[in-house]
Amino acid sequence: MQRTPGGKFGPYELISLIGKGGMGEVWKARDTRLDRLVAIKFCGNEFSGRFLREARAVAALNHANICTLYDIGPDYLVMEYIEGAPPRGSLAPPEAMRLALLIAAGLEAAHDKGITHRDLKPANILVTQSGLKLLDFGLALVNDAARGNINDAPTALTVVGAVMGTAAYMSPEQAQGKPADARSDIFSFGMVLYELLSGRRAFAGNSAVELMAAVIRDEPAPLDASPNLTAIVTRCLRKLPAARFQTMKELRAALEQITAPPPANAAPSIAVLPFVNMSRDADDEYFSDGLAEEIINALAQIQGLKVIARTSAFAFKGQNTDIRRIAETLGVGSVLEGSVRRAGNRLRITAQLIHAADGTHLWSQRYDREITDIFAVQDEISLAIAKALELKLSPARERRTPSLPAWEAYLKYRYYQWRFTPDAAQRSRECLEQALVLDPGFALPYVGLADYHLALATVGGIRAREAMPRARELARRALELDPDLPEAHAMLGIVAGHYDFDWNEAERRFRLAVAREPISCHLRIWYASFYLFSTGRAEEARRQMELVLKEDPLSQMWHYLLSTVLQGLGRNDEALAARRKAIEIDPQFWVGWMHLGLLQAVQGRHAEARDCAEKATAGAPWSPYSIGLMAGVLTKAGETEKAEGLLASLRGDAHGGPVGLACYHLVLGEIDRAVEWAGKAVEQRFPAVIPMVIRPFEPLLRQSAGWPALLKKMNLPEA
Repeated sequence: MQRTPGGKFGPYELISLIGKGGMGEVWKARDTRLDRLVAIKFCGNEFSGRFLREARAVAALNHANICTLYDIGPDYLVMEYIEGAPPRGSLAPPEAMRLALLIAAGLEAAHDKGITHRDLKPANILVTQSGLKLLDFGLALVNDAARGNINDAPTALTVVGAVMGTAAYMSPEQAQGKPADARSDIFSFGMVLYELLSGRRAFAGNSAVELMAAVIRDEPAPLDASPNLTAIVTRCLRKLPAARFQTMKELRAALEQITAPPPANAAPSIAVLPFVNMSRDADDEYFSDGLAEEIINALAQIQGLKVIARTSAFAFKGQNTDIRRIAETLGVGSVLEGSVRRAGNRLRITAQLIHAADGTHLWSQRYDREITDIFAVQDEISLAIAKALELKLSPARERRTPSLPAWEAYLKYRYYQWRFTPDAAQRSRECLEQALVLDPGFALPYVGLADYHLALATVGGIRAREAMPRARELARRALELDPDLPEAHAMLGIVAGHYDFDWNEAERRFRLAVAREPISCHLRIWYASFYLFSTGRAEEARRQMELVLKEDPLSQMWHYLLSTVLQGLGRNDEALAARRKAIEIDPQFWVGWMHLGLLQAVQGRHAEARDCAEKATAGAPWSPYSIGLMAGVLTKAGETEKAEGLLASLRGDAHGGPVGLACYHLVLGEIDRAVEWAGKAVEQRFPAVIPMVIRPFEPLLRQSAGWPALLKKMNLPEA
């Protein structure tokens, strides 16, 4: 029929044409009965009875950020008329976040009613004077089960002949014609937020086909946004639905966390950035990094000062990130930055303490000294910062000062320690051995070597019966030189518990190790994972790990270890989120992929588990954990010949083979066999089998009749 302004359509008076497209027309009109403005969408085809039924479900949505559906007919919809305009980027981050939270709130309300939008894009969002409205649920997917009709499968609230989404904003599963759920809206939300922040689309193409191919295949260009905000957008845009936020509630909580204002009267806090190496020799970078780390350790002695740990503070190295964004990400009020220039035996060190809120300098100084004065300079900088922040520097525990060459060798060890590659691990060991040759009375390198042996044994790189006695010997030597060294006591506690199964001695050693605050992040994690969690005190372990993450929020390892404890507590959704956070921080973190795959597999998500297994195997093809996981997902996929080839490497006398086979049987759901092989791993004294496999999967493993016998092998009592 021909429609003209002033024309009548039942009780509605047409005012003006708003828009026209392949699916029909949208008119501004007046409801003469209620004297209110409405928008009428006329469609080219008659709706089915199923459509009308589902439209009633959408009409039941009552939320401030969703356009209300008033009426339906054979080929039309009558909706709330909105005065507004679609959002346009690029917006300042606070404004983009304000709109994002409103969009998220509207989608969360729809998802709670079992309704997925499936066509979220800027054109279906109107920014009004009072807020924001989501429009056009014409392609929505309605899950009847979520609304109480458990006998009905999800159905599409779809105009006949309509394209299922807009190419530039589709999720990969929509573009491939696969089933879509609420996580498809989360992908589209990520593309909208990307566009609000950058002013450009996340994916480019000259046609719908090219756009859909880019969505399936490509990654968007990096955002110029804070690391926390970038991490949220990146997670929304993961290709696999299981790798995204799983609910809008979870996504909205993440957004609210980074927009929350700092608490009033917050305690003073600081991040020490890696000092810039201004020397001619690029190899002197270990020295500038080491100086910053020494200052971090000294500042950690100040009571009442929150000090961000090395891993998180150094995450911004070489990125030229704005100080305010660094402070926002790390949750600190001040930032220390500096530089080091070394020429022969002379040093020039500059340092500036910056108030993050406005970028003003609280303190700055330049030091021109001999390299032999380096220890005094570190103390002077720490004292100056304490004074600037109106805090008192606590007296540090007196320790013997090592020789300068030995100290430099130890700094090189710490430099390589954080590289997480086999070559760097070997270099770190060589540096420790060099430090001890230069100064046999230097205690810390002995603990470093003990940690090296423990870490190597934990991933299956060396036999426990070789590594653990050596770690004990080295820790004892460290205590002969420094009887109060906390890390040495903790190492002896780990060996006592996980090699001798002498948990009384482990408790005694850890009590000595954590007797005096402050405790380093590394030491607190050892205490939480190797003692509290391993002995069944998971809730205490969780609290300790959350303390660590306040000081070191960008450490992939700490997020991963927290996830194992959350899993042991049966909080699997939180465990998945923590594990995903770990691999977002470091996509090459094979341990995180391995454990994410194991958890996905035991929950029946075998496609996602296989993707994780491939990434874990690519990172550590020699690891028994990776091999066991991959063999399991191959078996589930019916690729038994490939699986058998992997399993052969775990059988016989292979070190770590039992832990890999325990993982394999977990994937297959064969709990009794998993317990049996976990017991054999215990007999091998495989380090970390307790906190990495037995305790995280305890809710499953304790269902086996063999669980009490497994506890007995570890000399642990039943709960």
